[in-house]
Amino acid sequence: MDRLEKELDGKAEVMRIDVMSRVGNTLAQRYGVRAVPTFLVFDGNGQVIYAQAGIPDRSAIAEAIASISPR
Repeated sequence: MDRLEKELDGKAEVMRIDVMSRVGNTLAQRYGVRAVPTFLVFDGNGQVIYAQAGIPDRSAIAEAIASISPR
């Protein structure tokens, strides 16, 4: 578990997808992933509410997750 996963523990589920696998490649195409790493945040309806290629911006990710978390 890396630092981001520890910070999000109990708030969001972190999933890592290998874009070189068949399933990962299909998902990368579906969501327009053009760089690795790419970080996507989905709401409860499966809609992407935040996307970022490159090193994750922890504060922006936390803000995106807070916007969909029940209060």
